[in-house]
Amino acid sequence: MSESCGNPAVETEAIMNRRLKYDRSKLCIKCKVNSGRVVVRHAVYCKDCFPALLTSKVKRLLEPYINPSPELSRRKSLKASGNLLIGYSGGLGSTVLLDLISKIYLSNRSELKSQGARENKPRGGKDHPRNEPVWKKASVCYVEISSAFPGTVDQTDKIKLLVEEKFEALEFISLRLEDSFDRKWWAKIGRNTFSDLNVDVTNADLFFSTVSDDSIPDPVQKLRSYISALPTHTAIDNAIRTLTRILLLYTAHYTQSSHLLLGTSLTSLSISLISSISQGGGFAVREEAQEEWNPGSSSASTPIRLVRPLQEITMKECSLWAWWNNLCVVGRAKHPGSKQGIGALTKDFIVGLERDYPSTVSTIARTCAKLAPKVCAEGFCILCERPLQPGVQDWKSRISIRATTVSPNSAAPIPLSIAPLLCYSCHTTLTSRSSKAVSNFGNASIPLPIWAAVHLNGSPSDPNSIYAEGLEDKREANRDVWVTRKAGPDEMKAVIGDFLLE
Repeated sequence: MSESCGNPAVETEAIMNRRLKYDRSKLCIKCKVNSGRVVVRHAVYCKDCFPALLTSKVKRLLEPYINPSPELSRRKSLKASGNLLIGYSGGLGSTVLLDLISKIYLSNRSELKSQGARENKPRGGKDHPRNEPVWKKASVCYVEISSAFPGTVDQTDKIKLLVEEKFEALEFISLRLEDSFDRKWWAKIGRNTFSDLNVDVTNADLFFSTVSDDSIPDPVQKLRSYISALPTHTAIDNAIRTLTRILLLYTAHYTQSSHLLLGTSLTSLSISLISSISQGGGFAVREEAQEEWNPGSSSASTPIRLVRPLQEITMKECSLWAWWNNLCVVGRAKHPGSKQGIGALTKDFIVGLERDYPSTVSTIARTCAKLAPKVCAEGFCILCERPLQPGVQDWKSRISIRATTVSPNSAAPIPLSIAPLLCYSCHTTLTSRSSKAVSNFGNASIPLPIWAAVHLNGSPSDPNSIYAEGLEDKREANRDVWVTRKAGPDEMKAVIGDFLLE
């Protein structure tokens, strides 16, 4: 702001001088010789020193998580326990991440290959530390979402061609969003199930049922049914983000990768943090920056580390890197209504904040990194597979007015509910209501992703399957069945009428 609270027309001292874009001089703060070409949070860097800045940030954020044991931190001793998978969306952050990872950790592979062809031996000897790759194999994975929205352009071929031409050291893996509902794909990666899971989204208790093979539509129809039943544009954005993330994690497990890297910049991370907290995901706010994921929640399996190496690099720095290195940014796939959700509103706010007050954006990420839940998680959510906060349903029942009645048939089976197995954010995604709802609920029963059915119908050692078996035992008991339903506006007003002021 260029003015204070005073009146500039009367008080000449009320006008404040605008802060300079840089703190001291136009010379590069690192080499002290060249003129600056870019200003990063009031610090000036030249074009020669700028690559070293981004490279050091990526190494500082990634290398502490490469080795299975954190005590080994020196570059020559970096050795991952598995392969590497990089998630690619076609956007600016993931494009810059591919280029940086290729130049820092994968460039020696092509150099050694050409060097060995000329000299018949690797440079420096086969036992030299620089000839030992950090990851045995590196892949890049792209998830196409066009099938969820008719008329959306499929970018798979375009992105595959770009990756194969620009990043030769990476193997390209193509996925589709409907793979979340495709039994054949899940059987291929070793997560087979014999029934689908349908849930009634018109009821806050989210009663579910299993579906036989005879009534299963194709995966695209199930995906569109799932997306179309979500109540708001915010819920659709959250669902697509969750489906994409889980597909990438299971693909990392299938490719025996120990690390999954995402191109989330500092700007994108701040947007995700604020957006997630506003949708009720504050209990798992730390997982937005870095998380360790165990496939199938088994403690015996090797965890996959999901790391975001660009989380200290702003969108402005990513843009300059792409411009100076002639990187082709395809652009992230857009879907109808993507600009009407909480995420889009948060993005407009954060991007404007970064333009005028760049230091405040990093403050958001640093502040959220200090947050920690007061209680321990009671398992994981079967939909997003993130820590599950205890007592969510009790809290939701206390903040809403509902009517509880006894079923006329006391011997009727108790319907099974997945509400206790969902985190607050996922439960809100399926059941939230607003004046801008986009769902008409033509079909109340919608399919859930395959992994939700796997968790409920899994092995007896799975705590979620034990939960389901316990409810099955209750269904056979002859006792009163309490049915909870949402009260209507008139009934709700009658309950609290004595407490209303005239």
